[in-house]
Amino acid sequence: QVQLVESGGGLVQAGGSLRLSCAASGRTFSRYAMGWFRRAPGKERDFVAAINQSGSSTYYADSVKGRFTISRDNAKTAVYLQMGSLKHEDTAVYYCAASYAIATMKIGKYDYWGQGTQVNVSS
Repeated sequence: QVQLVESGGGLVQAGGSLRLSCAASGRTFSRYAMGWFRRAPGKERDFVAAINQSGSSTYYADSVKGRFTISRDNAKTAVYLQMGSLKHEDTAVYYCAASYAIATMKIGKYDYWGQGTQVNVSS
């Protein structure tokens, strides 16, 4: 079992940057693909980015491609989301998730979820 705790959210101006972190418990972190999702006000939870177990492959939603970067440190059992050129529409609660299978944009393939961290981008 994996427990996930996100941090790093906050208020930032449009065009700014923010780095989210997700700390994972457990000794099997390197066996999990990791993903970031977000839920904007009044919308469903959407895929943002994913990374495979070794960190060699990454995937992004079109809306964040070129602006966001996902990375992981298996030694520190953590995954990160570096967000740049932030837009007002990036405002959302951001969740990290762990998948025992593959790195995927499919929300149903993730087994464990954090509680989320709020990101507010002022326009």
